[in-house]
Amino acid sequence: MVFFRKKKKKEKKWIQCKKCNETFYVEELQQNFWVCPNCGNYFRISAYDRIKITVDEGSFKEFDTRITTKDPLKFVDLKPYKDRLKEAIEKTGSKEAVVNGVCTIDGEPCVLSVMDFSFLGGSMGYATGEKIIRAIEKAMKLKIGLVIISASGGARMQEGILSLMQMERVSAALSLLGKQGLPYISVLTDPTTGGVAASFAMLGDVILAEPNALIGFAGPRVIEQTIGKGLPEGFQRSEFLLEKGFIDVIVERKELPKYIGKFLRYFSNNVKKK
Repeated sequence: MVFFRKKKKKEKKWIQCKKCNETFYVEELQQNFWVCPNCGNYFRISAYDRIKITVDEGSFKEFDTRITTKDPLKFVDLKPYKDRLKEAIEKTGSKEAVVNGVCTIDGEPCVLSVMDFSFLGGSMGYATGEKIIRAIEKAMKLKIGLVIISASGGARMQEGILSLMQMERVSAALSLLGKQGLPYISVLTDPTTGGVAASFAMLGDVILAEPNALIGFAGPRVIEQTIGKGLPEGFQRSEFLLEKGFIDVIVERKELPKYIGKFLRYFSNNVKKK
C-alpha cells in the first residue's frame, strides 16, 4: 500500500519567497518543484513533499512508521523535550525526523530515507539513527541500492551522547552495505550540517547536492568567531564544495530523479557483471 501521511493543520493557499518576497499560490510552487519561479530560490520542503516529487508515482511503500524517540535524559530547556517531540509529531504527521520506504526512482528499485527539517530541525536522535540503520539493513536484505536525502541541523542536543553515537552506528552499517557491493547515493539539501554532515551524508558512493544548499559542520558565523577571520564568498554552499571536491555534482531539484536513477543503474550493472 502506498502511504503518505496528511498534516492535521489546514494547508496554506499562499506562500511567500523569503529571498525575493514574491507571493505565490502553493499549487504553483508545487508544480515548479517548490522552487521560486521569480528568483530560483529553493524552498525547504517536508519529507513527504520530497518523496512525492522524487519517486515514481505509486511506488513508495513506507516501513518502520511506529519508531519514535523517547526522552532518555528527561531533558528540559525552555520547555520539556517530550513537549517538543509532541509538537513536532503534530506538525509533521511523522514520528521521527526521517521517513523510510521502498520505491522505484526513474524505474530503479531502491530503499529511500528522507530527512525532514521541519521535525526538530531534522536533528538526529537515537530513533533517527535506528531508522536509517534499518533502511540500510532493508537494502542489504533486498539487495538493492540505498538513497538518503539529508536535511538536518545535526545531532539532537536533547539526547546528548545517545545522539552522537548515531554517527558511528550509521557509518558502521554503511560499511557493511559497501562490502556487499550495494550502492549508496547521498543527496544533500539545504541545510545539511553538524553530525549528519560529519558522518553518513558525506559517505555516499556518489554525493549529489541541490543548488546553493548550506553544507558543512559548524555554521559560518561560528567558524568566523573561532578563527577570527572572514570566510570566502559562498563558503559552505554547494557550488563552493563542488569546486573543492567534496561533492560530485550539483543537480536541480526537478532533475534529481533522473540522476539518482542513472547512478543506481550504473552501480547495478557493475554488480551484475561481477
